[in-house]
Amino acid sequence: MDYSTNQKKSAEIVEIREVQTKNDLQKFIHLPAAIHKDHTNWVPPIYLDDWDFFNPKKNKSFEFCDTILLLAYRNNEVAGRIMGIIHRKYNEKHAEKRARFAFFETWNDDEVAAELIHSVERWALEKGMERLIGPLAFSDKDPQGFLIEGFDEPAVISSNCNFPYQVELLKKNSYSKEVDLVVFKITIPEQIPEFYLKIHERALRNNPGLQFLEFTSRNKVKPYIHPVLRLLNATYTEIFGFIPITEAEMDDFANRYLFLINPRFIKVIINSQNEVVAFLIAMSHIGEGIQKAKGYLFPTGIFRIFAAARRSKQLNLLLVGIHPEHRGKGLDALMGVKMLESAKSEGKTIIDSHLILEHNTKSRAELERMGGVIYKKFRVFGKDLK
Repeated sequence: MDYSTNQKKSAEIVEIREVQTKNDLQKFIHLPAAIHKDHTNWVPPIYLDDWDFFNPKKNKSFEFCDTILLLAYRNNEVAGRIMGIIHRKYNEKHAEKRARFAFFETWNDDEVAAELIHSVERWALEKGMERLIGPLAFSDKDPQGFLIEGFDEPAVISSNCNFPYQVELLKKNSYSKEVDLVVFKITIPEQIPEFYLKIHERALRNNPGLQFLEFTSRNKVKPYIHPVLRLLNATYTEIFGFIPITEAEMDDFANRYLFLINPRFIKVIINSQNEVVAFLIAMSHIGEGIQKAKGYLFPTGIFRIFAAARRSKQLNLLLVGIHPEHRGKGLDALMGVKMLESAKSEGKTIIDSHLILEHNTKSRAELERMGGVIYKKFRVFGKDLK
């Protein structure tokens, strides 16, 4: 099936072409840099990572998804991009017929945006899908949702940074709210709150069989990567867009992020059988370093990124999980206090919570109790297909 289209407007032509060659993919990957060249808060991807992400031979997610990558051309110049995804495993698990769109980028051009979106809609309909949602890629670990509040704030790794007009372009094509995700900013206190310390002390006293692990080297972290991600599979079952990570994907995930994370920001709790029962992972904000490196790790970009991580006053939470049998026992406070101590020792002053589902009242209450306030909001949009 050919999903390419031609549309005339004022003697100009908008053409949609499927990405089929390495040169096409290069255009797809690098287009956002042109669109966002004057966008102060935009952070480029790490391009080496992007080439692996869009490579079906290296990204195991392609094995259980149908995908399409599209480029829009106006007068033979690249003017937009979009990816369509049908996550067969997720749809089967949730008894859904939904497709997703992701990596949607254009200039403020109604026609180009409409042609890209409608092309993915036609592709999804041909595949028997009934609804299209996005931005959402393979999983909730990828950037999801368009920013709808907090446009003046710096972008954080694994989250979208879009112009307000991109939201309006979706609305013009009959997309409406599917779900919102919020992000909290927490100011790290000079002194850890007394109530938190009491919970921490009680957790230590009431869980004598558990051992708290902290790390000073990435090599010591490696044996716990798979156990941590297996626990993530067990605890994230109700998270929007989540699908369990396969063993092969666990290695991909580790290769993608571990080298960027200071091991002091990884906290793990194990039981007497050396089984992981809780974890908390965070990383320094590295956006400024990626900007200075322009997305390239070599030859000097990696040093710019590491330098930015050391200088940054912001710590970004990535993942947290507690085994269901150990919830309500204060393990979150135990890890939280240790993370606050590590953050202060590394000169951090604020924490970004990363994306929290709007209806996750328990997590929101915990962050509010720590003094967190919502400073960003993202929205996943949806539309029924006809």
